[in-house]
Amino acid sequence: QVHLVESGGGLVQAGDSLRLSCAASGRTFSAYAIAWFRQAPGKERECVSAISWSSSATYYTHSVKGRFTISRDNAKNTVYLQMNSLKPEDTAVYYCAASQFFHTVAAEYDNWGQGTQVTVSS
Repeated sequence: QVHLVESGGGLVQAGDSLRLSCAASGRTFSAYAIAWFRQAPGKERECVSAISWSSSATYYTHSVKGRFTISRDNAKNTVYLQMNSLKPEDTAVYYCAASQFFHTVAAEYDNWGQGTQVTVSS
């Protein structure tokens, strides 16, 4: 098990940037793949980005490619999501999740943070 805490959300204008952080407790953090999911009101939770334990594999959903960058610092037990050129459609609650395997499906993740709100105004 790993305990996850997200931070860095907020209210920004379209075109602005935010960096989300996912801080983990647990000495086995480096063995976990981490993903960022988001859920907007009335919509299903979708995988925005994911990174393998070694950072050798990453995933981005089509709508954020070229704008978002995922990275991790295993020494700090932290995963980051740099979000640039934000759009109103990026507005959602963003969650980080951990899994022993690299997945992009929410059902495959059994460790979740509490979420952080990102609101992008037009």
